[in-house]
Order: sequence, then C-alpha cells, then structure tokens
Amino acid sequence: MVTCDDQGTSVPVEVWLIDAAGRADFCTAYVNVQANLVGCNTPATATVAGALTNGTQGVEQANVELNGTPNVNMTFPTGDNGAFNFANVPMGANITVTPTKDDNPLNGVTTYDLVLVSKHILGLEPLNTPYKMIAADANRSGSITTFDIVEFRKLILGIYNELPNNTSWRFVDKSYSFPDPSNPFQSAIPENISIGSLSGNMMVNNFEGVKIGDVNGTAIANSLQSVDDRTAATMLFDVQDRTVKAGEVFTVNFKGAERVQGYQFTMNFNGLEVVDIVPGTDMKLDNFGVFADAITTSVDGAANEFAVTFRATKAGQISNMLGVSSRITKAEGYSLTNDRLDVAFRFNGAAGSVISGVGFELYQNQPNPFVNKTFIGFHLPEAANATLRIFDETGRMVFTQNGEFAKGYNTISVDRALLNTTGLLYYTLETATDSATKKMIQSK
Repeated sequence: MVTCDDQGTSVPVEVWLIDAAGRADFCTAYVNVQANLVGCNTPATATVAGALTNGTQGVEQANVELNGTPNVNMTFPTGDNGAFNFANVPMGANITVTPTKDDNPLNGVTTYDLVLVSKHILGLEPLNTPYKMIAADANRSGSITTFDIVEFRKLILGIYNELPNNTSWRFVDKSYSFPDPSNPFQSAIPENISIGSLSGNMMVNNFEGVKIGDVNGTAIANSLQSVDDRTAATMLFDVQDRTVKAGEVFTVNFKGAERVQGYQFTMNFNGLEVVDIVPGTDMKLDNFGVFADAITTSVDGAANEFAVTFRATKAGQISNMLGVSSRITKAEGYSLTNDRLDVAFRFNGAAGSVISGVGFELYQNQPNPFVNKTFIGFHLPEAANATLRIFDETGRMVFTQNGEFAKGYNTISVDRALLNTTGLLYYTLETATDSATKKMIQSK
C-alpha cells in the first residue's frame, strides 16, 4: 500500500501480463510517488543564508557546514562574493552554521605584520580592532606574545608549512559585540551561529573572516582582488665580491645600506654549503632558515647586518654564486615611512659595483593541491608579455593565458572549471627571454 509517507520516493511494483491460455509472467517496475489527486502534507522548509566577508571583500573557497537535528547535514562552498545559501532546511530543526577555511597560510602574512605585532606588544602602536588582535594570535592561546611572532616567523621562513595550533582563517559571528574591543579574548569568540527550532527563513547569518597573521589587511580574499605589489625603492645589502677556490671556507658579510623597519628574503646559493650563520646585533638564529640551496631570513627591526660562513664546493665568483630570490620567502623590505622596498645585493669588487635583485621566477601555486581555484605567482625583472600554459599528464594543453604583466610580482587565477581535468598537471610560464615549469595537483 502506498501512503503519503512514500511521497517523493520510488516504490517497486509488479506488472503482470496474462494471455488467453492463462499463462502469466511479470516484471518489476518503479513508480515515483506524487500526490496529484489526494493531497499530502509537504514538510515545511526554510532557507538559511548569509555571507563571509573580510572587511568588504567576500571570502571564497570556504566551506560552510549546516548541521543539526533531525538529519541536517549540508555543505556549501563559497564563491567570490562569500555568500552561502541552504535551501529546504526542515522547519523546527535545531541547526548550527559553521564556516571553515584552511589553505594558503602565507596569504597576506609578511615580516611587516611582525613589525606591527611587535609594536602592539611593546605598547607603541596597539592594534586598533579586535579582528586584528585575533589575527595576531598565531597559536590560538587567547593572548598576543612574542611567541606568536616566533610562530609566524617560522611560517614566513618556510620552516612551517602551516601553523601547528591554528587554521589559516577564523570566522566570527558579525552580529557579535565584543564586551571589551581592546581584549577580544576576554570571552569565548563565537565562530558559529546556532538556531533553535527553525521557524522561518534566516537570511542574515554573516561572519567576519579573519586571515590569521594578516594584521595590515593585505590578504587576498577572492579572485576578484588584485595584488598591490608596488615598491617605492630598493633596499641594498652590500657584499664584498671576489673569487673563491673549491674547498675554501670563507665568510660573507651582508650589510644593509640604510635603516629600515624590517625585511625578508630568500638567498639562493650554488656551489656553496652553509657552515655557520652569525646574526647581527638584535638578531638571533631564529631569524634564519637554512635549506639545501637557500637561506631565508626575516627581521622585524632595524638590525640589517649579518654574516654567513660558506664552504665552496667549486671555484667561482661570489656574485655568481649568491642571489636574492622570492621562491621560499618573498623578498621585500619596509622603510621607516612604511613603504615596501625591493631587496637586492650590491656586489662590490675591483671592477666596481654590480646590483643583483630578484630575476625571473615562477612560484608554486597556492593552494596546492586545490579543489576549485588556485593562484599561480611569478616575478618579472621587467614588464613583459608572458604566457601561462597548463598541461595534463599526457601533454595535452588544457589552459592558456597570455598578457602584458608588470615588473615585479604577478598572479594568475586558474578556475577548476576552465581545466576540465583532474590529477597531476604541469604549468609553464614563458616570456621572450625566460621560461620555467612546475607541477600542481587538482584533487577533485
């Protein structure tokens, strides 16, 4: 017997056929039950919606979960406007809305943020919103201390791939009023919205997205935003140039040519091995990361002189064996007037001085692996026409984009829908003079 409880389901029925001689057989068919002539009471539903924003920008590629009783379990991935919309939520349900996003932890996080966090700790320039203070709490301890600076620095230096005790983003109920805005940790921070016995549409469940580590508001929340990478000048480190012999152990002194508030960069080296690092005044070994072919450094403060002892594995010229890069830690400095600076080495030798900055570089896409969208960054030493091509494992080109790009750091966003493939991919950036290739993974 079919009842209203079967409405909207497929019910199996037997269809029989009998001929004149009495022979019979049947097959099983499925009927979609609908209340056409006899009315059934359709369960009442409502819509639950809202948005995730970082200031005025929507936060995309976040997952918003709607859970509750009875039998409510839904997920909505946000687009570039940060909006989410759950339809057909049962009336009377007890539900909770919880947004999460935990990718690209370095988005918006630089040593300049550490400069600002340090000024807050010292009471020189307190962070002026509760959201900035939440962003400064690296280890989610409910306080802002020098240990937070240590944790962020490990992320900047490439020692951490993610913060061990925090997510990349936190989301705060936008309707929440902090009892004490100067201390947002005084009470539990509401990171979800609960609704008891849903009685109608709930359309304004909004959250403020807080990018952890970004206290100066430079994080890119969606693909509609552009990166402002303009620099006012170049911070130079003077280095004495000379030739070295294979097997020679020697020390290179790096001395900043001007006072700054801080800086960070990657130093590539080839034909060399690191023997020792001697931090300058007001610096520690914690200001450096050492890798097989690179050293990273992050300094928040005026200290701008340090030394590195190398062992040469081959003969060569120091200026040909060392170079500034952004491939692990992005190269930039911060002037006393808060301007962003390029970073370069000035090699001084018998033949004069040679300045060497960041050259052509293609960076690892972020996030990687990715589901819906990823960003591919690259650095051009001069403005140029460049072409990005993406290939699948068979070598078939699945995406291409060509354009004129500015000197310095640039990004191209790549949407999953444009690729029409999954798995391992290769991407190549090419200009008239340079090219580079890297791998990435589209995971679904």
